[in-house]
Amino acid sequence: MKIGDTVRYLNAVGGGRVVRIDGDMAYVDDDGFETPVLVRECVVISHASAFADVPAPTPTAPKARPQKEDTPAPTKLPVIETKGGDILNLVLGFEPENIKTLSQTTFNAYLVNDSNYYIYLAVMSRATEDKSWTLRYDGLVEPNIQEFLFELTSADLSHFDRMEVQYLAFKRDRDFESKAPGRTELKIETTKFARLHCFRPNPYFDTPVIAYDLAIDDRAVTQPVYDAAAIAEGMAKKERDIRRQAQAEQKAARHASAKQKNDVIEVDLHASAMFDSTDNLSAADILNFQIDRFTEVMNANLRKPGTRIVFIHGKGEGVLRQAIMKELTHRFKGHDVQDASFREYGFGATQVTIRPVQPQQPQARRRK
Repeated sequence: MKIGDTVRYLNAVGGGRVVRIDGDMAYVDDDGFETPVLVRECVVISHASAFADVPAPTPTAPKARPQKEDTPAPTKLPVIETKGGDILNLVLGFEPENIKTLSQTTFNAYLVNDSNYYIYLAVMSRATEDKSWTLRYDGLVEPNIQEFLFELTSADLSHFDRMEVQYLAFKRDRDFESKAPGRTELKIETTKFARLHCFRPNPYFDTPVIAYDLAIDDRAVTQPVYDAAAIAEGMAKKERDIRRQAQAEQKAARHASAKQKNDVIEVDLHASAMFDSTDNLSAADILNFQIDRFTEVMNANLRKPGTRIVFIHGKGEGVLRQAIMKELTHRFKGHDVQDASFREYGFGATQVTIRPVQPQQPQARRRK
């Protein structure tokens, strides 16, 4: 096989005239294209002598590609302002890609800018236990438009317990009323994204969505974000305040049980007068409190000779009366003790009249 021979391919369809041979490779002119083929894969069907008078084909210059015409830059359309659009209203909506498969679908986040203002927006999120934020979107949103922000997968929801949105509103090429920059932090209940009834119709969307108002009538919407630790501390403080108030009221009630009546101090030692409830108190505990109250009143009046005190202890089994008489016999001896007026107190009261305390006389020394 030599240059100029006409060949066909042994293991393929086609063939042509050999243009050149380079080692084991033959280059065949196959309809104007040089096709490299192994020499052993070619079968000579006519030699070059039969076509000596046929001039070798001249290589065809590649056609120049037509130059692309310069595409004119798109014409920037003027912003058409709407009536009432100078009041800022912003809505963030999450629209499921396939609402029939909420556990597997993705969710598209859109911002509805219902105003004549450009909005420079930043959206970030984090999990509850995290301290740092992840940026989800930042960019410019044109006036009076619904803008796609980002796609949210089911895996992203575990890091989407908290969301913060910051925005700045302004106009271009014209004077405008300044709006205060907005910042809104939202608590996202991610379980709602798996519940069909949580996706509801919204005037800004064609399909049901989970929507959050970011700004209503120029005012940023602030959603309260509760801190569990702060709530627990607040509840504990409230309980402590309630206990302190109850103790103060109980103490006041005990002091109020000592009443001045016709120059007589009445001290009601009944448990019902001393305690709001005796559910957690034993009989011994109650008796100890009653004796402590008796002792408190006696000590407060020891330096007031002539003072009459009526201790109302009730008849009952006489346990409290016996305890009072024991104290008067040993600890507070020397004072006048008698039953109080039966007409006023029945059999359940004891009257004590305070007498001056006699100083003890020193004993004379004995001579040895």
